[in-house]
Amino acid sequence: MRIILLGAPGSGKGTLAKKITAEFGLPQISTGDLFRAIVKENSPLAIKVKQIMESGALVPDEITIEIVKDRITKPDCKKGFILDGFPRTVAQAEALEKISSIDGVILVELSNDIIIERLSARRTCPKCGEIYSTFDYKNEMCSKCNTKLIQRDDDKPETIRHRLEVYDKNTAPLINFYSDKLFKVSNEQKIEETFKFVKTFLERLEAKNWII
Repeated sequence: MRIILLGAPGSGKGTLAKKITAEFGLPQISTGDLFRAIVKENSPLAIKVKQIMESGALVPDEITIEIVKDRITKPDCKKGFILDGFPRTVAQAEALEKISSIDGVILVELSNDIIIERLSARRTCPKCGEIYSTFDYKNEMCSKCNTKLIQRDDDKPETIRHRLEVYDKNTAPLINFYSDKLFKVSNEQKIEETFKFVKTFLERLEAKNWII
């Protein structure tokens, strides 16, 4: 199955993707992870992507598309994949159609107030990449490598608000673009409850039963 996860930054789609991967064996492809890996490189592209990410803007389509195209052609994607964070615009969706067909699209819904609260509580280890939430982890040091945790620029409230504005403007039209393949699910409840609905949708999709 080739699946797209749509949802605002911080809506929980990344966590949901991991559960789908564990249940169905599909690799999770997060553009955020791909970008963060690139910025660690010492190249002109890395510098450019880092500047864009820190500003809260979207990485240009031509860069994003090439990065995703390279990833989904890897051997582990032969039986399918989960795209988390791509496409974000109709232009990207149209470009994706030229690269690969898509079987289903899951829209994860969550209010902006909850998203800002959740994301601004994130703390990240700059050494090993482990992510924590100040809601349930009060230590300032990473539990795995004892490195001081930081708050990434894109997890600060002012950047989050801008990212949500960009999402609403550019990504919302995708709901219409994928209307015939779209499954909406609220993530206001516990992630385990959300996953139950998603699992049912994917099982039906896998069986080519589109009665939702």
